[in-house]
Amino acid sequence: MGFFNKLFGKKEKETLDQGLQQTKENFLSKITKAIAGKSTVDEEVLDNLEEALVGADVGIDTTVQIIDRIEKRVAKDKYLNTTELNNILQQEIESMLVDAPSANSYAFDSELPSRPYVIMVVGVNGVGKTTTIGKLAHNFNKAGKNVLLGAADTFRAAAVDQLTIWSERAGVPIVKQDMGSDPAAVAFDTVQSGVSRGSDVILIDTAGRLHNKAHLMEELSKIRRVMQKVIPDAPHEVLLVLDGSTGQNALEQAKHFTAATDVTAIAITKLDGTAKGGVVLAIANQFKIPVKFIGVGEKMEDLLVFNKHEFVDSLFNLEK
Repeated sequence: MGFFNKLFGKKEKETLDQGLQQTKENFLSKITKAIAGKSTVDEEVLDNLEEALVGADVGIDTTVQIIDRIEKRVAKDKYLNTTELNNILQQEIESMLVDAPSANSYAFDSELPSRPYVIMVVGVNGVGKTTTIGKLAHNFNKAGKNVLLGAADTFRAAAVDQLTIWSERAGVPIVKQDMGSDPAAVAFDTVQSGVSRGSDVILIDTAGRLHNKAHLMEELSKIRRVMQKVIPDAPHEVLLVLDGSTGQNALEQAKHFTAATDVTAIAITKLDGTAKGGVVLAIANQFKIPVKFIGVGEKMEDLLVFNKHEFVDSLFNLEK
């Protein structure tokens, strides 16, 4: 079962396997078809494999890199059969996924590098940003952390209402103001309140859609500046939430937000209802930013800490 299960247990691994079922079936069926009837890895197999990876939403740039690496190994080893190809493909995909800076920071019950630990959450409307914040709050709270939410997406009344509902579900307090309030002021109040409360984790929601990239950058920079008046190195993490079911559109969103702010980690949602989970590989490889969480279901516990070895294992294991 590997590191993931030592850290989280069998139940979480089963949740991962089930959540990736559609992606796995799509991914494996395309790869199986690409190498069907072949005993050795030749030019045709590589062409078919390239087409299969692109079709599985791995992305063109990432696919080209994978194929190039496999070609080098084929040239080096001279004779390679399709069974070996499957193992090599797993190894190459896993090596492309960015490692977390610290394994300890990637568990809900681990000691936090700072206290309070401020996470600013960004992402467009509809990707599951508010739901992800609620699930993070639940999991940190369940692990014994004192959590505080900040409703700094004040442009939509629904955003504040939704986050309030999640705060109640997770059993954690929330700082909010009226719709139309200055988002930076809400962030400032939240961080200040978190310090006085002795919070361990502060989760700040931000606007999902502003008029243009310049406006977005200005707003996020302002939020960052006012938080730093209370905690000089805040936010400690900028978490970008992306909808995995949108496939390559998620890449475009990632480009937009990584250009607008210093994204340090990514959460990919809705992987349970899609066959496009291959986009996880494209996002992680293209932006060199670690995927920290993946959403594989509706339940609070269905937001999992990402582990690249177990993710790839779930994609390729036919017995699951």
